[in-house]
Amino acid sequence: MKFGPAPLDSAEDAILAHAVRCGGRIFKKGQILGAAEIAVMAQFGVASVTVARLEEGDVAENDAAMRLAEGLRGQGVIAAPADTGRVNLLAAHDGLAIIGAAPVDALNRITEDVTVATLPNLAPVSAGQVIATVKIIPFAVPESSLSAAVDAAIAAHLDVYPYLPLAACLIQTVNDGLKPSVIEKTSRVTADRLTRLGGRVGGETRCAHDSVALAGAIETALVASPDLLLIIGASAIVDRRDVIPQAIEAAGGRIDRLGMPVDPGNLILLGEVRGTPVLGLPGCARSPARNGLDWVLERLAAGIPADAGDVARMGVGGLLIGRQEEKDYL
Repeated sequence: MKFGPAPLDSAEDAILAHAVRCGGRIFKKGQILGAAEIAVMAQFGVASVTVARLEEGDVAENDAAMRLAEGLRGQGVIAAPADTGRVNLLAAHDGLAIIGAAPVDALNRITEDVTVATLPNLAPVSAGQVIATVKIIPFAVPESSLSAAVDAAIAAHLDVYPYLPLAACLIQTVNDGLKPSVIEKTSRVTADRLTRLGGRVGGETRCAHDSVALAGAIETALVASPDLLLIIGASAIVDRRDVIPQAIEAAGGRIDRLGMPVDPGNLILLGEVRGTPVLGLPGCARSPARNGLDWVLERLAAGIPADAGDVARMGVGGLLIGRQEEKDYL
């Protein structure tokens, strides 16, 4: 591609590199100059303009951006029309954006002419939300560079996994110190949380906060074959020998992990009872504010496992709220 200043009278059919204002009219960057545009500029005394001219083997910015976008576009992703060398990739439905950092990094290293910016991996998205944007930096890209970038884009394909209509059973343990208003709020918040993910609370049970009563409630809940068991205790789970873990094991289940490196949400439990995933909820699950439970629920709703190893890798970025400064130590 040729680029640089040119006399106005030799700029026909070239691409205008920078906007030019002539009276009340603006000729925009990227506009192809025709005889009419040149005539107007001449009337206002413009003598030269900075332009770009494509050469053989060059691919225009919009065509290049669209080819890259089509390479990146995976399951549940649609491409918007190209404009000024940019194509936005949008979620076709609600779900989780699946984005591999290493393949996207590899694509961005091929040439500085091509850039791809994305949301973080596993970001929850809504239908129509931009999950990535492709931007071509110059007005054209050599075919050789573009072909390599398109191959990398195909390898880095971006997906949006849809949420599955999970039916969960909620079990709340109660004691004399737990206010009825807190119990009712927990029911509402949990139902809303699942609804946002395309699921529902298929049933709710309340029982005393002891392992025998809770084991019985788990047995009863399993009769309905829920996709997921959610258990929130009258008090938080602080040890594998606490009420909720003991009840899960008494009902024939196992504990995969207690605790996660996400705050708020540290005191979560992941387990399984007779093939049904079970989550022991942290106290912050009573609030609609985003917390570690959402990270786990979103994965499960999108059909992505969340095992102990997955949870252990959530620490970077897992500080969801800024803690108050320890000013005494500054």
